[in-house]
Amino acid sequence: MEYRLLGGSGLKVPVLSFGAGTFGGGTEFFDAWGASGDLAQARRLVDICLEAGVNLFDTADVYSDGRSEEVLAKALEGKRHDALISTKVTFRMSTTERPNDAGSSRHHLRRSLEGSLRRLNTDYVDIYHLHGFDALTPVEEVLDTLTTFVREGKVRYIACSNFSGWHLMKSLAVADRYGWTRYVAHQVYYSLVGREYEGELMPLGLDQKVGALVWSPLGWGRLTGKLRRGQPLPAVSRLHKTAEFGPQVDEEYLYAVVDALDAVAAETGKSIPQIALNWLLQRPTVSSVILGARNEEQLLQNLGAMGWNLTREQVAALDKASNRTAVYPYWHQHSFPERNPKPV
Repeated sequence: MEYRLLGGSGLKVPVLSFGAGTFGGGTEFFDAWGASGDLAQARRLVDICLEAGVNLFDTADVYSDGRSEEVLAKALEGKRHDALISTKVTFRMSTTERPNDAGSSRHHLRRSLEGSLRRLNTDYVDIYHLHGFDALTPVEEVLDTLTTFVREGKVRYIACSNFSGWHLMKSLAVADRYGWTRYVAHQVYYSLVGREYEGELMPLGLDQKVGALVWSPLGWGRLTGKLRRGQPLPAVSRLHKTAEFGPQVDEEYLYAVVDALDAVAAETGKSIPQIALNWLLQRPTVSSVILGARNEEQLLQNLGAMGWNLTREQVAALDKASNRTAVYPYWHQHSFPERNPKPV
């Protein structure tokens, strides 16, 4: 297993980590991802990860209404100090409409952290994420609260997820101004069919030493190798129930990328998911790619993405097939590479 520093911190994380969004089950959205409420299977998946050196486990309070955290805790019994746990806060968990049960206020952050610690059966979280940006709460209140958690020893490192460039940069600037704890990582959507991260967030990550933790690296389930031109959606696919909630991808663009992946698969003998994951492992700022898995077979297949590298020519072919004209102002900036070189 290769380990990388998480952004500008001293924490080493595995290049592949495990997403426990499939643990718990019981909600239509997470069941579509292949949810497993079976503790024995969860323990087996955790053991496979630890045996492979995958010691970072990512979850969130809202995953299956907290059951993901609970199942992960039970699966890690006796192994807590062998693992790094990442969880998240911001979204509404309760079914009520109480106004303070969502967001990043001091009130909600404190209650949510205590709830996560209880469900995870631990007295600290290694990486605590804001799951999304809260435009209603002052950044100063958010960072002061998170810094307090770090000083209390209940959180080791803080991170964010799904921020825009200005959200993240403002947060970093405020942290620097007051000497508060900085975000060391940004959990982001990034894949061969979703490269928007490269426009602003990747250059920001390079400049500010914010590591990327990549979620949905197979393009919301589209880069499994099972989606083909002229063929119906496979019977087993979360896209049946979740496509409308995730990023939209033009079919012809998707198939062009899959064609390029097929060509590389023929050269390497690797599967399409393994190639798509390996491509991500070679991108700037990427600290770890978060894997999801319905079962042991899928997990073991995905773990085969490490231990080898695509050639420069293969990376270039995949880059070309997946390239799209950047949105403004990035297409304009890219026209002047002597002053604004692309980070890839």
